[in-house]
Amino acid sequence: MFSGDSAAEERNRLAITPALAAIDFVLLTHAHIDHSGLLPRLVHLGFNGAIYATSATVDLLGVMLADSAHIHEHRSERDSSQPLYTGTQALSSLRQLRRVEYGQWLEPKHGVRCVFRDAGHILGSALIELWISDGSRERKLVFSGDLGQYGNLLLRDPTPVSAADLLVVESTYGNRVHKPIEATLAELAAATVETIERRRGNVIVPAFAVGRTQDVLYLLIKLQQEGRVPPLTIYVDSPLATQATAVTLKHWRLLDSDAVALLESATKEATGPCIRFVEAPEESAALSRVRSGAVIIAASGMCEAGRVQYHLRDNLPRMESSVVIVGYQAPGTLGRRLVDGETSVRIFGDEIPVRARVHTLGGLSAHADQAALLRWLRGFSRAPQRTLVVHGEAAIAKGFAQLIENRLGWRAAAPAPGESVQL
Repeated sequence: MFSGDSAAEERNRLAITPALAAIDFVLLTHAHIDHSGLLPRLVHLGFNGAIYATSATVDLLGVMLADSAHIHEHRSERDSSQPLYTGTQALSSLRQLRRVEYGQWLEPKHGVRCVFRDAGHILGSALIELWISDGSRERKLVFSGDLGQYGNLLLRDPTPVSAADLLVVESTYGNRVHKPIEATLAELAAATVETIERRRGNVIVPAFAVGRTQDVLYLLIKLQQEGRVPPLTIYVDSPLATQATAVTLKHWRLLDSDAVALLESATKEATGPCIRFVEAPEESAALSRVRSGAVIIAASGMCEAGRVQYHLRDNLPRMESSVVIVGYQAPGTLGRRLVDGETSVRIFGDEIPVRARVHTLGGLSAHADQAALLRWLRGFSRAPQRTLVVHGEAAIAKGFAQLIENRLGWRAAAPAPGESVQL
């Protein structure tokens, strides 16, 4: 699902229709809405095949697609337009989900077999190895999906892959290297101490409900246990994030062993912060009366919708408060405008001055950076016949394709939207 610019809605409405009749099945790498968000529309338009995803992804979709539908319905009421899909349609699409475990062989259609591997990006995320045969020949395709960073706080490292005839690889951060996690921890600690102890304000953290909210909670628990921040009161103001956290705990076996140990110690000892999960709208509204001492984590991660907009409206004009950006901000989004240093932004139709300090933490991305992407690519024992670079801003994807050719000597290109490739 597209987001971030004025053309996104129209692109979403046109994205599926031309290919609908040709789709036999769906292999879904993970639950993030930019990957899964058009599934309800696909089913509504007539697709009745299976949608394969890992068990954790299926559980996350149960809450994420309903939340996405709610946002579309709310926008349609505001704009007097037809929603992209409804809550009923989102619920209906869940019936076509089929659970697959990591390492389990699957044959979704005769002549097609595949296996899902841990991508280390978010809970349940997968890269997919796929073999297609026409009876006399077989070709292997590998889809990286979104790859995670090595040494991820909560998740395991991306699974290495040794061979492919055609490789499709993401490039979200193909042009940069993330800060080390220790530097990120130090930045978060400094912003928290400065805001809460010295300036007596609030820390607002716009965060994706799935993955990033859990990462931030983990970091804050770690910082308080190590005595690097004062005792904290943290509000997770997102029903979706609350549900996603419950799904994370359900699938705790997928987490890194160090993360499991820290989370267990935080529940057994009185060394962790006070964490309050905010559910009812009136509870969320009451946070506007909290003028200092709060860390408020709220969706959406790019500040485009959801409860975080209310907290930004209340705290951006205040020099005492801070906004901590912990994830990618797409061009055109409110989050991107804050990162770019705009001195005023429009929220709910009002012009809001930006007096709060805006901190951007570069080491928390769920996406592999350039060094990690190259590290994963070097795991191939031979060069793929072709490498297609996707899932990045156009200039970044093109630049990363050139880097692959220069560094690895592979044949690589960044395909244009609508381009076809013959195997």
